[in-house]
Amino acid sequence: MSFLDGSISDFFGLDIGTGGIRVVKLAHPSNSLQTYAYMPLETKIALSDAKTDQQHIAQAVKTLVAKSGIRTKNAAVGLPSQRVFTTLVDIDRLDKGEMAKAINLQADALIPTPIAESKIDWEVVGDSPKDKTKVEVLLTSVSNSYAETRLDMLESLGLNVIAFEPDNLAMVRSLAAPEVMQPQMILDMGNITTDLVITMNGAPRLTRTISTGYDTIIKAAAQNLNIDEAQATQFVSKFGLNAEKLEGQIFHAISGTIDLLMSEVDKSIKFFTTRYQDAKLDRIIVAGNASSLPDFPVYIANKFNVNVEVGNSWRNVSYGADRQNELLAISGQFAVAVGLAQRHGS
Repeated sequence: MSFLDGSISDFFGLDIGTGGIRVVKLAHPSNSLQTYAYMPLETKIALSDAKTDQQHIAQAVKTLVAKSGIRTKNAAVGLPSQRVFTTLVDIDRLDKGEMAKAINLQADALIPTPIAESKIDWEVVGDSPKDKTKVEVLLTSVSNSYAETRLDMLESLGLNVIAFEPDNLAMVRSLAAPEVMQPQMILDMGNITTDLVITMNGAPRLTRTISTGYDTIIKAAAQNLNIDEAQATQFVSKFGLNAEKLEGQIFHAISGTIDLLMSEVDKSIKFFTTRYQDAKLDRIIVAGNASSLPDFPVYIANKFNVNVEVGNSWRNVSYGADRQNELLAISGQFAVAVGLAQRHGS
């Protein structure tokens, strides 16, 4: 899925997230790691459309690219999931030209922004499970105003944006086990939201952005324990969902918020299995803050009686053995950037 031309082979992945900016450059077609870099970014700046904040982001991107040593100006850029609308639709089996017309006719009733003010992309992902005369199409849209503002900002730095891709679709490329054909869910917890994607046969079949993120958990701990957020962050990052530590105080302070998130995960699984009745979820892969929150993977496994693994963003990337500990330590935070850098294989 891409909103621009993705045929250029020499490029890097650029992820402008709510907590930081990340870049990854791979050598193609070997997928060997050339370089990566990270710079923190305040959430309020990352989410802001104000001109001064956009200038701050631009300067941070410029500094980070220079620091990384990346020389190419070509970039594949992530689009925050909360800015993108993604859905699956059933469309009659048609040739590509006719299908494009049919999708444009239906899109106005499907996407939240007027079609004239939106960039739309689509991809056939398989046969419809409901009607064998139709195919399933993954439809994605983003408002022109957001995409063009971001494009202008990056082009002002001399970068050539070869593709925009939704964050949640990019991370599928880096985190999903390509050898597994059964359904697998990716659960990526950011600061503000949590992205869910269920893939099957290598293609996304359900995508959701849930408005519960790591910050929500920290706020719950601070409020329920009557402590400030800095202290709550220390406690949550150290003890997480361990019910044995500190007499279970941290666990009980955040478990209500975690269970609200789990109820949304449960709804997503039930929706998926209602549509794909013969499919059974094989595993849940956690990333972002979900991979570093103590005992969270075990909590999910017990909740849904399914295998849970901590995602490895570098699973399909080659690198020297001496870098393994360094890269695994940051793996959960680089899923989008690595997925963007791997676009040639999609």
